[in-house]
Amino acid sequence: MTRLPTCVVVMGVSGAGKTTVAVALARRLGWEFGEGDDHHPKANVAKMRAGIPLDDDDRRPWLRELAAWIAEHEAAGRSCVLTCSALKRSYRDLLSEGNEGVWFAHVDVAEDVLVARLNARTGHYMPPSLLTTQLATLEGLAPDEPGITVPGTGEADEVVDSIVAALSRDRGF
Repeated sequence: MTRLPTCVVVMGVSGAGKTTVAVALARRLGWEFGEGDDHHPKANVAKMRAGIPLDDDDRRPWLRELAAWIAEHEAAGRSCVLTCSALKRSYRDLLSEGNEGVWFAHVDVAEDVLVARLNARTGHYMPPSLLTTQLATLEGLAPDEPGITVPGTGEADEVVDSIVAALSRDRGF
């Protein structure tokens, strides 16, 4: 049986551990990893660095670029893991449009843990002050969306175990 390529989009708010989980997941599966933050235009990074939340108009070109990245992998028959906050259903729909292999892994973490993580983090342009707007924007996965919501407070390998088990159940990996 030939499997369609899958792109696991590891999603959630800043500080959820998306990159840590996605890197571990990609390593476990032997798939390519992509960091969604690396695709933000300079204007978006400058806005976030200044503590100004992005709006839908800011995010749309970034999301389209990520959707194109996913499409390139699908067209080449390669599965991948990508980080992206993917906070709203409409954002996830844009990532999925024409990309039937998209599958979401929402890393869910309590606000107090997120605050502690963000306050301890260095070298990232996303200031802790923007967490409140991200949490207010976040729409959890709906039952009809492909993927899983997993608690992100355990060790990365435990989170990856949960994702791989759900991916295996849903996609046969």
